[in-house]
Amino acid sequence: MATCLSAAGVRFAVLGHEEACTGDPARRMGNEYVFSVLASGNIETLTRYGMEKRTIITACPHCFNSLGTEYGQLGGRFEVVHHAVYLRGLLASGRLLIADPSGGSKRSVTLHDSCYLARYNGIAAEPREILRQLPAIELREMGQRERSTFCCGAGGGRMWMEESRGTRINEERTRQALATGAAAVVTECPFCMTMVRDGLSAAGDRGADVQAIDLAEVLAASLALPAATR
Repeated sequence: MATCLSAAGVRFAVLGHEEACTGDPARRMGNEYVFSVLASGNIETLTRYGMEKRTIITACPHCFNSLGTEYGQLGGRFEVVHHAVYLRGLLASGRLLIADPSGGSKRSVTLHDSCYLARYNGIAAEPREILRQLPAIELREMGQRERSTFCCGAGGGRMWMEESRGTRINEERTRQALATGAAAVVTECPFCMTMVRDGLSAAGDRGADVQAIDLAEVLAASLALPAATR
């Protein structure tokens, strides 16, 4: 495990090769045995490093739900924070400072709520609070959002399955995003990122100039540089 210091002055540790998949995809597809093996191994590793007394930060809502909720069924009790909540906290405390690199122009974005954040865990306000603090960003909302979000199609193990009838779920969600006229679709989940990118590609010319980007990347583009690096 490596220990590092972030630009915001936060000390953090990275497991690296000792980190395994949380087992979420296996459980979603009904393979409880594989989930149990992966989860038990992770619980043992995290406990060995004393993580039951620390905070685990994840950029993946699937990992957030598994580590923070489902691992408790196997005795793993951890405090888990999704990066949308963590970054909002760093902004609120002044450890991250916003600049305006736009020169007064704004980039329009729409936010796709991940099911495992908004629908399952009620986390919807925090990413919006971040976006609304960024002077270069204009947020355009989709009709189905927050707890009523529309799935990107990756949940329930569908990431690795093909749909043979009707419209692909990610293509329908992408259609809703494109209808806002936004120049970018902001996601909070690597699964959602992949599905939205595929949906934009399938949309042809309509999606050609629209970017799928993670919330943290949007924030990073608007951060003021630390005084020592200016």
